[in-house]
Amino acid sequence: MNYQIIRSKRKTLSLQINQDAELIIRAPQRLADKEIQAFIAEKSSWIEKKQQQTKSQITEKYRFEDGEMFLYLGNSYPLAISSENNGLSFNGEVFELNVDSADASTAFREWYKKQFKDIALPRIDYFANQHNLTFNNVQLKSQKTLWGSCSSSNNLNFNYLLIMAPMSVIDYVIVHELSHTIHKNHSSDFWGLVEAILPEYKSAKKWLKDNGHKLKRL
Repeated sequence: MNYQIIRSKRKTLSLQINQDAELIIRAPQRLADKEIQAFIAEKSSWIEKKQQQTKSQITEKYRFEDGEMFLYLGNSYPLAISSENNGLSFNGEVFELNVDSADASTAFREWYKKQFKDIALPRIDYFANQHNLTFNNVQLKSQKTLWGSCSSSNNLNFNYLLIMAPMSVIDYVIVHELSHTIHKNHSSDFWGLVEAILPEYKSAKKWLKDNGHKLKRL
C-alpha cells in the first residue's frame, strides 16, 4: 500500500484519504515505523473503503448532455445543447453549448479560466493591499492535486477551476496562499494569520474538502 508519512510534534497517529485517493499518515516525530505499519493494518478495511469511494468520485466525468448540471460560483446551472451558439455561453441561468463544438471540455475550461481572471484575480490584489502582503507573479493552472501554491520567491499559482466554488472558498484559497508569503509552513502562526484575515475560513476549508472532487470532473 502506497502512502505518505508526515511527521510532526503531534502526539497521536491519524489517517487521511486526500482528494486523489492517496493515504496520508500524520505521525509523531519519533514513532517507530512498525507501529505505523500496525496501525495501517488495523485500519485497512476503512482505508480501502474510503479510497474506493474517493476513486469513484474522481473518475466521474461530465458527459456534456442536455440538462446536465454545471457548477459556477457554488451554484449549479443546467446545460442546453444548442445549434445556434458558437461554442459556450452563459446567460445567468443556463449554459448553452453548440453541438458542433469540437471539444466541450476545452470550451468549459476556457470559459472558467476567463471568469477566474475577471472575478477572482482582483481579489488577490484586494487582500494583499488590505493586509500589506507582497507577492510577485500569478499563474493560473488546472492542477490535479493543488488548489493553489506559493513559491519561495512568493510567486502564486491558482487552479482556475476554483471558479466553480462559492466566492467564500475562492477567497479562502487566495488568503491561504497570500499567508504563505509570510509563513512558509502550516504553523499556528500561519493559521492565525489566515483567521485574522478570514475569521470564517474553516467553513470554506470544509466545503473544499467535501466538494473539491466536483471541481475536477472536467
